[in-house]
Amino acid sequence: MKDKTIQFFRLIYRLKDKIAFYPSLIGFLGCLVAYLMFYLEKLGVSKHLLEFIPELAINNTDTARALLTTFIAGLISIMVFSFSMVMILLSQASSNFSPRLLPGLISNTRHQIVLGLYLATIIYCIFILVSIEPNSNKYQLPAFSILFAILFMLNCLAAFIYFIHSISQEIQISNIMEKIFNTSKKRLEVLIENDDTRTFDDTSNWKVYTSNVCGYLQNVSIKDIAEIADKVNAKIEITPVKGSFILVKDDLFKASEALNEEQVDGILRHFEFTKSEMIEDNYVLAFKQLTEIALKAMSPGVNDPGTAINAIDYLTQLFVIRAKKKDVTYCLVNNEIKVSMSTVNFKLLLFQVMAALRTYCKHDIILVQKLLAMLYNVKKNCKNNTYTEALSQEIEELKKDAKSTIKNDRDLSFL
Repeated sequence: MKDKTIQFFRLIYRLKDKIAFYPSLIGFLGCLVAYLMFYLEKLGVSKHLLEFIPELAINNTDTARALLTTFIAGLISIMVFSFSMVMILLSQASSNFSPRLLPGLISNTRHQIVLGLYLATIIYCIFILVSIEPNSNKYQLPAFSILFAILFMLNCLAAFIYFIHSISQEIQISNIMEKIFNTSKKRLEVLIENDDTRTFDDTSNWKVYTSNVCGYLQNVSIKDIAEIADKVNAKIEITPVKGSFILVKDDLFKASEALNEEQVDGILRHFEFTKSEMIEDNYVLAFKQLTEIALKAMSPGVNDPGTAINAIDYLTQLFVIRAKKKDVTYCLVNNEIKVSMSTVNFKLLLFQVMAALRTYCKHDIILVQKLLAMLYNVKKNCKNNTYTEALSQEIEELKKDAKSTIKNDRDLSFL
């Protein structure tokens, strides 16, 4: 029962990142509100409205129909325009910055809620319009429901103004990079808090278990796996890192004790595979996105060194935080390590970022200086000797590439 509950919440967690999730949910709420209004109308709420606040009640059938019809047509136009703005945002982000940004932009909850408000109000107005009878008198008209339709419409107009403001901010690359940085920073800080100085013994002789599905390893419920390991008195080592593409029969985890089929299936259910990646689950994606933004900015078609410099500044901050984390994540049960999971090696992560940046930025003296400043700043704040050696190596490689590309003696003197 617990596993089914976990799978259900995982499904909801994945659905919330879809652009249609919140609009569908809020649209359904609009339908429920319409039926609630039908119930209140049967209780005579419109009659009381006419008696106590007649200036807020519409008691003419043609006026009510015309008003609701205008609301429906206007909201459909606003909804189409807003949806078009979202598509333009996604298209520009993909072409100008990086296609990897699209999942994060699509999952913007605020934009989904605005579209949901439009959809809910349209559904509500349609239901109320259908409920108006052609020969309704002033006591039969759903005046109270129509008043709420007016209020909902005003709310949609306010949401539309907010949407225009939000979409204009969302398209700015500085805001996109700041969001990427803040999301990955929060994830890294959580992982750093859970770091432990202890390590596993030699795991080379442990039993290896393979994957039964194919896809990107998006997330692992390491705490639930640790509980299973504690029950069977075993230790688990998860071999691939998050974000890795796993094929069927690839090694997935090792166990210190032999596990039966039921126990293996229980552990496999806590591995989540998807066809896309999110920063909330894998902080390494932030390094990839910021690097790709810098590379795109330095391409001949874009030629925007300022954006590349901003991306390097954010990478500097992320590397400083990442240098505080170990290359392995542990999960403890009763103060005993039960599960270990490898993360992307700091040296490998640094190489992947710098190899790409060196290729595209080595000809620009300003960006070379910026990259050197990044490496020296990270090295100054790093206390791990292995990480420091990797940083020193990347500094020498960057200098070597810059000297082979930049021919101006005065520029080289600045290095």
